[in-house]
Amino acid sequence: MNPEKISKIIKNARIKSGLTQKEFADKYNVTYQAVSKWENAKNLPDVSILREICKDYGLDINDLLDNPIDKKKNIKKIIAVLLFICSIIIVIVLLLINRPSDFKFKTLSASCPNFTVSGNISYNDKKSAIYITNVTYCGGNDETKYDKIECRLFEKDNNITSEISSYTYDKDKIRLEDFLKDLTFVVDNYKSLCKTYTTDSLYLIIDAHQDDKTTEYKIPLSLNENCK
Repeated sequence: MNPEKISKIIKNARIKSGLTQKEFADKYNVTYQAVSKWENAKNLPDVSILREICKDYGLDINDLLDNPIDKKKNIKKIIAVLLFICSIIIVIVLLLINRPSDFKFKTLSASCPNFTVSGNISYNDKKSAIYITNVTYCGGNDETKYDKIECRLFEKDNNITSEISSYTYDKDKIRLEDFLKDLTFVVDNYKSLCKTYTTDSLYLIIDAHQDDKTTEYKIPLSLNENCK
């Protein structure tokens, strides 16, 4: 519940009905001090009383009980799930273009506490593909507007490190959060055979440049299970 929102609604309802705090309190069998606390967002009425107020003044109690913060979290979760489903569909379409068969899928995710990543590797005995999307920074509120941000996808094989793909934005100043919204890696025909990846075999490097300063993030990627 949003105390400030509820307090304003209760106060407006009382004033429009032409009742004093004492008269309003008597109507709902409470003290006028309780009504004062409601209207100053220091306390909230019981749900049963809130239902009576909503009934008397034609209000929807669901609007009062709804938590906008939870709604935003739910929307983000729904978007993340939809993006992940879309990533699976896109990979399938890319693979069907070349008519492969017997493909298996392994989920890629971030093993870094500051980032979340949705992606997958699809493979058979002839080819494989990597798809990464929905990279989200959850390490705090970074409002910095960077001059340039670049993200590179690497693979480390023993002592050999190879850059697989990259994406750079340097048109205008941009926040890290906005940069990540459009970040997608689609790597088709990546390997002829799927390897047994370790935790740090695949990783992302993000370099955010502002003036002469560069902030670097390394995001190791993990598979839900090894390729077989």
